[in-house]
Amino acid sequence: MAIRLDHGSDELTEVHDINVVPFIDVMLVLLIIFMVAAPLATVDIKVDLPASTAKPAPRPEKPVFLSVKADQRLYIGDDEVKAETLGAVLDAKTQGKKDTTIFFQADKGVDYGDLMSVMDKLRSAGYLKVGLVGLESAAKK
Repeated sequence: MAIRLDHGSDELTEVHDINVVPFIDVMLVLLIIFMVAAPLATVDIKVDLPASTAKPAPRPEKPVFLSVKADQRLYIGDDEVKAETLGAVLDAKTQGKKDTTIFFQADKGVDYGDLMSVMDKLRSAGYLKVGLVGLESAAKK
């Protein structure tokens, strides 16, 4: 709000303050409109939906788990594999589908360099979709 308190001269001067009252009025009107409209946007109508006769969507394929134990042994599922044959075994498990997500899990004691070498073997075999598996822990107090 721009108020001129000095009435000493009759000369008209420019007031260099921005009048923000119209902006505040518009924002308050929009706030009230959204406060009224938001509860109306939710649907609380109970509808008894009919059953569908369509076939259910097929379940996703069995996930492929690649595990690294503390002694650096590699496992695909429950089967132990050698690092040299990792790509061929994964090709057999996924029927050659390179876009299959490989779920990668490792023991806490495995060195970071060893993890990265296994990840490099996955990448060189053509498997770029890798999901890292971990456990959720309770929040510490």
